Amino acid sequence: MQFLAQIILDGQGRPIDQRRTQAGLVMAIFMCQNDPGMCDEWSPTSGGNKALLFPSDGLQPMPAPEPDEDEGVLHLGAVNAVTLVSLPSADYGSAREEWGSRSGNDLGNVLGQLGGQPDWLQDDETPTCPTCTQPMDLVAQFEEGPDHATAMNFGGCGTAFAFACGPCTRAAFLWQC
Repeated sequence: MQFLAQIILDGQGRPIDQRRTQAGLVMAIFMCQNDPGMCDEWSPTSGGNKALLFPSDGLQPMPAPEPDEDEGVLHLGAVNAVTLVSLPSADYGSAREEWGSRSGNDLGNVLGQLGGQPDWLQDDETPTCPTCTQPMDLVAQFEEGPDHATAMNFGGCGTAFAFACGPCTRAAFLWQC
């Protein structure tokens, strides 16, 4: 599975303010990128993706690898950095439009939201926690991204959603297009 994202749930502008998702956790998100073929990665329960919650205590950044004698220089593949911008809009779609008009940037540069309410492309698919059967909280919503070299594949112009149940330490990931 391909690693897509890591989100620290620490209460500093990050999505822990809903019903039950708690601080002190880190979410790691993975998705199948089987080529050719499909692995039902749009579904939160088919096994084609995985969202995991870990305790954040003791986590440390990985040290950069040492280059071999023959390499000399380490190269980083295509990456995309983000800036968190808070807007007072009532919903994700309005906030996205507001950001675009304020900044003069293309809406394709919006990479998603942390917390809030999902902006579903299709029907509401909020997963329930398999342990307590309560609806999970939205941790993040992701857009594919503006650059094909760094874009996540959510079916072409799709949107992905990461959810968590903090008390049960369960998470789910799905996408729609």
